[in-house]
Amino acid sequence: MSKFEQYNVVLKDLNDEIQLYEFDLDNVYFKKIDSPEVEKGNVKAKISVKRKFSVFELLFTLDGSVTIPCDRCLDNMEQPIHYKEKLQVKFGDKFSEEDEIVIVPEAEGAINIAWFLYEFIVLNIPIKHVHATGECNKTMATKLKRHITRQKDDDDEGGTTLFEDDSDDDFSVEETQTDPRWDGLQNITENN
Repeated sequence: MSKFEQYNVVLKDLNDEIQLYEFDLDNVYFKKIDSPEVEKGNVKAKISVKRKFSVFELLFTLDGSVTIPCDRCLDNMEQPIHYKEKLQVKFGDKFSEEDEIVIVPEAEGAINIAWFLYEFIVLNIPIKHVHATGECNKTMATKLKRHITRQKDDDDEGGTTLFEDDSDDDFSVEETQTDPRWDGLQNITENN
């Protein structure tokens, strides 16, 4: 028995009615997937399957949250997941993905959606994921600010960013003044 057998959607027995599937993707699911992006979570997955001639249309609806590390302080944070996606599947000789259509072997007559569920969750995570302002680990934020400030002091040319307030951990930055020799060039576009 495969560890993802419960995520098999049997297509060969479907008639023209919509078939509904529901899965609770919990910590056990994410541990089985064994991927570094998401290790914990609680996501409700609803999948409706409809046959349209020789193509099966799977509509995925994902709602819940996953636990991922904050990019700023590295503490765990909850990332909400709300996602809808369509997947078209048809029968063929062997498994493949072609032009937004997944082909599954007709002899098997089913598709395992465990990895598709995980991919849709990961696609819903923003590239930059950080705590809301003021919720980062204060100790880590202080150390990071100290490190960045030390780098700024060691830089011979001077940096382009400064922290607005050392007590705030939202890492807001402001631009330093530009070299006055270049200020005249900014007016070129205004005069033309």
